[in-house]
Amino acid sequence: MPKYKFATLCLFALSLVTISAQKVADVIRPGEVWLDNRGTPIQAHGGGILYLHHTYYWVGEDRTQTNDPDKRYVGCYSSTDLVHWTFLKQLAFTDPEHIGPHWILERPKVFYNTPTKKFVLYIHLDGPGINNTDPNATGYKLARVGVYTSDHIDGPYTYIHSFRPLDQESRDIGQFIDDDGAAYLIFESRPTKGFFIAQLSEDYLTVAKQTTFIPARLEGGAVVHYKGLYYVIGSHLSGWAPNPNVFATSPTLSGPWTEMQDIAPPETNTYGSQSSFLLKVSGSKGTTLIYMGDEWKPKELWDSRYLWMPLDIGVGTLKLPAPAPWTLSTKSGVATVLSATVPSP
Repeated sequence: MPKYKFATLCLFALSLVTISAQKVADVIRPGEVWLDNRGTPIQAHGGGILYLHHTYYWVGEDRTQTNDPDKRYVGCYSSTDLVHWTFLKQLAFTDPEHIGPHWILERPKVFYNTPTKKFVLYIHLDGPGINNTDPNATGYKLARVGVYTSDHIDGPYTYIHSFRPLDQESRDIGQFIDDDGAAYLIFESRPTKGFFIAQLSEDYLTVAKQTTFIPARLEGGAVVHYKGLYYVIGSHLSGWAPNPNVFATSPTLSGPWTEMQDIAPPETNTYGSQSSFLLKVSGSKGTTLIYMGDEWKPKELWDSRYLWMPLDIGVGTLKLPAPAPWTLSTKSGVATVLSATVPSP
């Protein structure tokens, strides 16, 4: 074989390997360890996504094993394609209300308020109670939200206050920004046996009014608006253990809502995950709705994994497919589920 043909074939083969490696690297793999740009597992559990200036920001609980036990941590990452994530900062928070050594910070969610140009961070703030003097006291008795603000997505954040939204207990929280830009807080209220969706005030520092109450004992609430219908999903109350997550629909955010239905075969327990966020990605060719769930490992929280999958959605129907590798083009808005045998990079 002539040398130039052999060289051409080698270059062609090398290009195929490069393209193949690129495709493998661009795959989202539910349940596998997800690494950031440093090669470190992403720590953004129970989190949410903020899309701003053509960039996605993923903010969630940082459960790194070596964290200072007196503080609570939030991980902040950025991406333009939802696959490759750049670590921005690990945010450290101290007990803001003298709750005690067992104070709780969970499910952080960040909003951006355009008029004030402030990033507003909401957290589920909890613990055995304010000024509790028993060092061994634990529990979820406080049931409040905490609010912080910053000039930058990755802080530093200044503590503003805590409160019970609508004067109701608040545990798991979620966030929703409607197509018109209105911002909402989703929160579970155990005594009322359901969860609320409440519109935030103009400065986002508190809630302005109740939008709806859904009488279903669920947590991990998330909402998305798609083709004229609102979809809400939630997880039953089973602690860290997964269960069959469910959904309902409504033509308006204020209801009326349909009866809850399973998003996956109930025997799968939502494929071992719990709902955290619903993300809508619209592009030039279509729109993909992404289920963001957490695969909690209560004894090794730092190793908890993420289950992200594109949802099968129709008029009033919603289905979470079995986890499999998949790709997404944020420009076209098109997701493609691949064979489960696609190799890891």
